[in-house]
Amino acid sequence: MPLTSDRYLVTGAMGCIGSWVIRHLLTEGCDVVAFDLSTDDRRHQLIIDPADRCRIHYVQGDLTELEQVLAASAGVSHIIHLGALQVPFCRDDRPGGAAVNVVGTVNIFETALRRSIDNLVYASSVAVFGNANDYPQPILTAHDDRAPSTLYGVWKCANEAMARVYQLEDGLPSIGLIPHTVYGPGRDQGLTSQPTTAILAAVRGKNFHIDYGGVLGFQFAPDVARIFIDSARVDPAGAELFGLGGHIAPVEEFIGSIEAVTGFLGVTHGNQTLPFPHGMDDSSLRARLGEVTCTALGDSISETAQWFERAEAQGLPLPNLN
Repeated sequence: MPLTSDRYLVTGAMGCIGSWVIRHLLTEGCDVVAFDLSTDDRRHQLIIDPADRCRIHYVQGDLTELEQVLAASAGVSHIIHLGALQVPFCRDDRPGGAAVNVVGTVNIFETALRRSIDNLVYASSVAVFGNANDYPQPILTAHDDRAPSTLYGVWKCANEAMARVYQLEDGLPSIGLIPHTVYGPGRDQGLTSQPTTAILAAVRGKNFHIDYGGVLGFQFAPDVARIFIDSARVDPAGAELFGLGGHIAPVEEFIGSIEAVTGFLGVTHGNQTLPFPHGMDDSSLRARLGEVTCTALGDSISETAQWFERAEAQGLPLPNLN
């Protein structure tokens, strides 16, 4: 359980995982500084109870500006760094993507060093790896060879290397976590957001096509957020790196669970596979944390569908389906 003096800086606070991290922390009574350049709080409206949102210390700030990050970190005991631009945005604005994803992460590590914050966890990505066909096995460990096919993946590789250098040169500990296909309420942008959109489409009774197929490591957003928090609370032990497991399954199995939950049969998928391994081996993470939250696929899809139904009834912000 958190100490009463715990104060968390959450970057990328307006994103999907950030919103779930903040929800969990507020439920536990923690003090939260929500740092993000965006002021779009539609995911907070969807995920966090109104009575809890008034307890959040919102800071609109730019990760690429060290002084802004330092100012936001005053009195902070833990940092959960989720701020990043995802693949489509990096492709559209390469200099901007590099600035946020690399320089922004340098500023987080520099802030942790200057503030003597040892409890730092950051998000890497399965995009650091190549296609499943590039490896002798489709399920990888966190330390398999990197072969990114996007600049986003290249920059995430740089962040992992950066963590090692801060540990070697300055003794700054950190934990990097490697998510795969995160889904659930609030996941509405990025390359792997389509499975979540498919659940929303089924709830609305609208046909939807997922552009890709193959096997993916599906990870429920509330579970992922819980793992980030738990990782931020373990005793620091160097520059550590772990993969997130979840439910590794074909896209058609995910769609089958949508059909079983909603009774809607209008979700389809393409045959092209994403340039990622099938999933990650999380045995080392389970050993490190002692327990890893992993909601069953059918249960998590049912929970997501019910969440969307309640949101529709309450007029909460949900994505448009075009």
